Amino acid sequence: MKYRLFLFDLDDTLLDFKASEKLSFVRTMWELGLRDGIDGLFHQYQAINLELWKKFEEGSVSKDFLKVERFRNTFLAKGLELDPEAASRIYLESLSDTVVLIDGATTLCATLAAIAKVGIITNGVDAIQNRRIASSGLFEHISFVATSEACGYAKPDSRFFDYAANLAGTFAKDETIIVGDRLDADILGANRYGIDSCWFNPDRAANESTALPTYEVASLRDIVPSLQGLAVC
Repeated sequence: MKYRLFLFDLDDTLLDFKASEKLSFVRTMWELGLRDGIDGLFHQYQAINLELWKKFEEGSVSKDFLKVERFRNTFLAKGLELDPEAASRIYLESLSDTVVLIDGATTLCATLAAIAKVGIITNGVDAIQNRRIASSGLFEHISFVATSEACGYAKPDSRFFDYAANLAGTFAKDETIIVGDRLDADILGANRYGIDSCWFNPDRAANESTALPTYEVASLRDIVPSLQGLAVC
């Protein structure tokens, strides 16, 4: 295998963020005293959150703004008199307690860490992501964690990948591969930075974007077999 550095996205690549997100959101609403209509509210929140994350990745809003504004807009849309700052705090604290691993994540990271360096690249909140990785049991296989909050730039910005490369120490583009589920952040970022990529696509969605992955897998268990035929550089 020619790769000496694997850069993994975290959410919905190694950790099932969708599952954690729902559990944390429900817990947050319960702590705020809301019992009814949580499913509908969650769908509203997801749409608002997605738009704010797009703005963050474009550089038009800050992470601190996003963390609270997504709850503020959700409550306003439903006419709820709930505290968005309290919601943000409870939700972020809950995320590290509701970690769900993607099938095959632990085995994959352990296998790769024995032959290469494994790093995490994430647009998430620094302290929260590190706590979630610790809760997942993956930390023993991870060499470093690069977050957009610590860096100041988010994927797919090339400055974020400069930051990750610096954390990696020894770095060569032709020996590095990014593994992630998002075409617009992980795969596009790899294309712009000039390194290989593996699109984790468990839903087998069509690629209607301009981002071009080097490889595509539907399961984390397919990654090592897909790369085993490559010669070591």
